Amino acid sequence: MISEYLRINKIFDLKKWEALQDSLASVTKLAILTVDYKGNPVTSHSGCQSFCHMVRKDPDLQRYCQKCDSRGGLEAVRSNKPYIYLCHYNIIDIAIPIIIDDKYIGAVMAGQVRLSDSSNANDLEQILTSTNRKIYNERWEDLEGHYDLLPTMSYEEVVTISNMLFLLCNYIVEEALNKNLIVEMLERASGKTDESGISAILPGYTIKNIESLKKEMTNAVADAYLKRTTGEAEVCSNPVLKPAFTYIFEHKSETISLKVMADLCHISPSYFSRLFAKETGENFSSYLAQMKIKWAKQLLEVTDMPVSQISDELGFNDPGYFIKTFKKYEQITPSLYRKYYKDQ
Repeated sequence: MISEYLRINKIFDLKKWEALQDSLASVTKLAILTVDYKGNPVTSHSGCQSFCHMVRKDPDLQRYCQKCDSRGGLEAVRSNKPYIYLCHYNIIDIAIPIIIDDKYIGAVMAGQVRLSDSSNANDLEQILTSTNRKIYNERWEDLEGHYDLLPTMSYEEVVTISNMLFLLCNYIVEEALNKNLIVEMLERASGKTDESGISAILPGYTIKNIESLKKEMTNAVADAYLKRTTGEAEVCSNPVLKPAFTYIFEHKSETISLKVMADLCHISPSYFSRLFAKETGENFSSYLAQMKIKWAKQLLEVTDMPVSQISDELGFNDPGYFIKTFKKYEQITPSLYRKYYKDQ
């Protein structure tokens, strides 16, 4: 894996992650922040408590917060699991490590709560203490009232939530790598015509299996967003044609030819065309185009994918051709369809 691709902004879609982060903070009652491997924030602070907000905006105290974030992340890396600790103000914080190919790229920091049973705090490490007690004493008068507003949780609740966040982060990183990281490297590698060039960028891969992997990922993305209508592929009553219908609905991102479908059904292309027209009332190319436009409408409605990406996800060779086909059946461009749908 190439180190330049292992930056946290390459792995996470930070805009979408922040939206999820906000929801998680609301549900769990924890403040959540994502940082890079140095402890520098890469997202806004979701659900930040007023006490911590005041501490973090104080230039004399903020650096202690960043040091806690950095050291907490490193401690989590050592154990490769959530690390629960006390910050410099004796408040519960959690570090969720983000590790790829044994490389630490950042962490999801959660916390800003007090333990309902303070006896459990004795087993937790205070990760950082300051020798400059004068600063803390001077600030305490302004901070004390906000400290009392911090939410409380049992130690068991903190552990349960930290494990949930760890599993969620691992899942998101895996999905992001499968879809975004490898596709990015594929684009870089696409200009290489020799296998040695590909191997230098993606060790262990060849042009053939990279293209196959990209096709599988594209199929997965389309299927993940499209509504799954049970029995969709069972619209066919003719058993001879069923393999073709099953293939169409399971390979939405592919450009499918009539001959390939005929071969799949073990009949000639001309006989396949006659059976298909009798079954659907449409010729094969028209039916396939209409299905792809139906799926495109779903993607326009439920995702913020660019039109060019939807075109790619549904196997159109060119975004211009996709727009032309969409307008043929819907009398409107994809962009306008999305705008009118969302304005309803």
